[in-house]
Amino acid sequence: MEAAIDFSIWALFSRATLPVQLVMILLIGLSVWSWTIAINKRLALIVARRRAAKFDQSFWSGEPLDELFDRISGSPKGGSELIFNAGMTEWRRSHRDDGAMIAGAQSRIERSMDVALSKQASELQSSLGVLASIGSVAPFIGLFGTVWGIMNAFIEIAAQQNTNLAVVAPGIAEALLATGLGLLAAIPAVVFYNHLSAASDRVIANYEAFADEFSTILSRQLGG
Repeated sequence: MEAAIDFSIWALFSRATLPVQLVMILLIGLSVWSWTIAINKRLALIVARRRAAKFDQSFWSGEPLDELFDRISGSPKGGSELIFNAGMTEWRRSHRDDGAMIAGAQSRIERSMDVALSKQASELQSSLGVLASIGSVAPFIGLFGTVWGIMNAFIEIAAQQNTNLAVVAPGIAEALLATGLGLLAAIPAVVFYNHLSAASDRVIANYEAFADEFSTILSRQLGG
């Protein structure tokens, strides 16, 4: 009686050819990378939302803007504080010694806040492109491993001149494992990308709304 063939994951990996093993290792690495990015980005978004909510509470509490600026200017934390800090810094720089405003102050203040906003948006959306790339490429990497594995399986069948299922099944199973790992890497990456992209867009929209509101407040003071 023939010994039973081991179809465990490790056995399939160890029997696979070197190119297929490299493909599997690459896919496992991509999967770990996508999970690492997703966890770190999720934590960063949670912190960003909490800081924005805390600053909004201080901003709308009625505290004078100059006092708020003096309190946070040393170490601004979070996107809203950095945008506020950029706007207030340019606001103070636009005052002449006699107290009058230098011409074009409004546009300079808005540009300063836009630069700060762009930096925060870039930081929040960093690494999301990696998730999109993993989601797009991983299935094809897995498919390559499968094609290579099946090709070698048929070569083995031809060499043995035996189409018995016991001969065919191990090679096919090893090849299909690569496709499975490709999907295992790609599906979470796509889900993470869609979720985190939408979440970061909401945070950025909140920053943009604050920048518009703050710019309106400063424009009223300039008009006054």
